Amino acid sequence: MQSRFTAMLPGAWDAATAAALLVGAGIIALLLHTAILALVRRALGNRQPFLRTALGATKGPTRLALLLVALAIALPATPLSDETQAYLARLLALATICLLGWAAATVLQIAADLYLLRFRIDVADNLLARKHVTQIRVLVRVLDVVIALTTIGFALMTFDTVRQFGVTLFASAGVAGIIAGLAARPVLSNFIAGIQIAVSQPIRIDDAVIVENEWGNVEEITFSYVVVRLWDWRRMVVPLSYFIEKPFQNWTRIGGELIGTVFLYVDPTAPVQAIREKLAEIAAESKLWNGKVVNLQVSDCTETAMQLRALVSANSAPAVWDLRCEVREKLIEFLQREYPSALPRRRYETLMELESDVPEAPRTSG
Repeated sequence: MQSRFTAMLPGAWDAATAAALLVGAGIIALLLHTAILALVRRALGNRQPFLRTALGATKGPTRLALLLVALAIALPATPLSDETQAYLARLLALATICLLGWAAATVLQIAADLYLLRFRIDVADNLLARKHVTQIRVLVRVLDVVIALTTIGFALMTFDTVRQFGVTLFASAGVAGIIAGLAARPVLSNFIAGIQIAVSQPIRIDDAVIVENEWGNVEEITFSYVVVRLWDWRRMVVPLSYFIEKPFQNWTRIGGELIGTVFLYVDPTAPVQAIREKLAEIAAESKLWNGKVVNLQVSDCTETAMQLRALVSANSAPAVWDLRCEVREKLIEFLQREYPSALPRRRYETLMELESDVPEAPRTSG
């Protein structure tokens, strides 16, 4: 027993020494990273807010990079066997591949944020801004997926068994490709739809759309789905492929201006010209009207009522909705106050009234 313990002692001592060297190197790297980060932040101060944001975004990758460099430098100095050092070196290589993928995704996000700084979507005329924001966000998500798949692929290819499996898979690529294509069809269709949306842009961020008879604004476009914020604050989640394969309404495809319609049903004796003048007055006094379209027409007439169609325009979908409600309320109030007889009525005539209206036949003498 004592001889066995004596034989194990050098190995345990070597392992403890190697662990101490590696942990010490890691601690030194972390302290160095913290010191450098503090110095850079102090040098920047309150200036260059974007650089401070970028520094915070790259904090994780740079910390991991310094840690891997320190471990790679300390590993040859450890009293470990060649086999153990080779195993740890492979782990460091895997971590380096993951670091490169992480760094690529971080740089991509920083570049996208830097590009989008010149565009604002919180202004009235934001069509160009929404176009660029949509393109960049969709492309960033697509490229994030590509970076992740590439990183995982390179990491797996460091293993000999996986590399041999890949060669075998390429040899039977026909059957395997068909099976993989059928299994991944929803994912691939959404992936391709994302690229199409980024290029052709049938929808953009903050577009006013009607999907499945629901009105709302495009709130978020991800790699596989679109979030539509409905008018009552509900969220509708729609697959990306829906906007490529099915018809939908986009009210702000070219611009935000829209024409709203207000229907009124009045008595056939209602004064159309007076109502038309009142509509123009209401539109002129409203802050929501953009000064372009205001019109009133008799769109239909039945035996009981006359249908009036009022058209008014506004700069956005929410504004045109509020303007329609305002016009409808004020026109009804105007009719109630000035022309109460112009509201829809039903007429009834009794048989006695009808007989009284019939002229009497002349009497003949004789």
